[in-house]
Formats: sequence, C-alpha cells, structure tokens
Amino acid sequence: MVTAAMVKELRERTGAGMMECKKALGHTDGDMEKAVAYLRERGLAAAAKKASRVAAEGLVESYIHGGGRIGVLVEVNCETDFVAKTDDYKALCKDIAMQIAAAKPEYVRREEVPTEQIEKEKEILRNQALNEGKPEKIVDKMVEGRVEKYYKEICLLEQPFIKNPDVTVQQMITEAVAKIGENINVRRFVRFELGEGLAKRQDDFASEVMAEINK
Repeated sequence: MVTAAMVKELRERTGAGMMECKKALGHTDGDMEKAVAYLRERGLAAAAKKASRVAAEGLVESYIHGGGRIGVLVEVNCETDFVAKTDDYKALCKDIAMQIAAAKPEYVRREEVPTEQIEKEKEILRNQALNEGKPEKIVDKMVEGRVEKYYKEICLLEQPFIKNPDVTVQQMITEAVAKIGENINVRRFVRFELGEGLAKRQDDFASEVMAEINK
C-alpha cells in the first residue's frame, strides 16, 4: 500500500511531483529504491527530448576565488525566466562556475575545439608513443584513445564533475534538466587567473578552489 508518508519521502528525494511519485510507487509495488530509479530513468528520457528546445533565458553566473585571484563568468541558458530565478537553477549555475575555476576547461564542448589544435595534439601524441617504443601498427589506436582523454581535459561538458567525479558535467546537467523540467545549455564562459601568461611565481589556484569546495 502506498502511503502519504512514502509519497512525501520520494518527493523529497527526487523533487518529482506528487502524482508522479504516487504513480512510481504504485508501479514498483512500494519499493522506494526502485521508485527512485524509475523516476530517474523517466526524467532522463524526458530530458533528452527537451534538448532540442530553445533555451534563451538563464543567468550569467560569476565565481571569484582567493580574494580575486581567479574569476569566472559563465552564461547558462534555460527556457524561461521563471526557472532562471529558482534556487535549484542558481545552484546549478554556481556549480558550473566553480567547475570552470577548478578544472580550467578551454571549451564548452568538443565541437568547438579547432581542427588544427586536435591535429597538432595527435602529432605530439603519435611522436610520444613512437618514442616510447610502441609498435607503429598500434600507435594510431593509442593516439585516438589519448585524444579522447584530451577532450575530457579541455572540454567542460566532458570533465568529471568536481563534486562527484563519477559523473561528467554533461551528465550532471542532464540530471538537472530532468529535475527542473527545462532544457539547459551552457553557452559560453571566460576564466581569468591573476597574472596568467606573465613570468611569475607559479601558484596552483585550481587546487585551492578544490580545497575550498571540499571543506
């Protein structure tokens, strides 16, 4: 039997509506864990459908760390001004800004990476593999694998999420779409680091951001 207390607990755990929670519990014969998984699967499926919808509202979020030593501005778009004002959306945007501060991505997604940059990286990786004494017949396969790793380092959406490295930033955003109910898109960002590009003492500001997040 599905009780009001069970529905309340499921709502608190998933953020889904009351009727959706009641339906999920009924579908899973009152098994709370199965109901959570059921709602998550439905939510992620719905999120995929929302990906093609226009997202032109949202926020430009900022994050300043270490007394002004690192600064990030990121534009995160959603579909309505109403959602942009919610606490969940603001928290998501803040997490994305902190991700950029800590992980130093260069691009939002891999499609933005210039072809010449990837070709140059492939050449470097190929030479590295050959210098390591790897057989030439497997070098190309090794290079492709290392290029994939390179994308995960420089592309925001493919990076492990700093608060939960088991998921990527894209997966984290997709789960937010399922919960919030609108398409969400990271459009652009800029990251400034004090003295970047100047000859100076090397400071690991990114590690400081991570330490602050993990407090």
